[in-house]
Amino acid sequence: MIFALAEWPQSLHNAIMVEKHPKRPRDFSLAAKLVVDIASGQIEDRKLTAEEQGKDPMAVALGRRGGLKGGAARAAKMTAEQRRESAQKAAKSRWAREN
Repeated sequence: MIFALAEWPQSLHNAIMVEKHPKRPRDFSLAAKLVVDIASGQIEDRKLTAEEQGKDPMAVALGRRGGLKGGAARAAKMTAEQRRESAQKAAKSRWAREN
């Protein structure tokens, strides 16, 4: 199936863009050296763990469980009346910017 760029289905485009590959050298000799370094164990070819990236392990675990964050957490704490007032304030702000 061949698509022109403008005819690509959006879902196909998103599915392709999700996979992030590590940047590899374009030069053949540098790429060969990288392969040898990985094979000999001089360079590790893996993703860093959360702890190695300097992230808090408890926060990472909370994110994996799908805990509420940001606006969803704020909305969960608000009453229906407070959510309505907040939505009205946001709508007024949006309309003020457009005019």
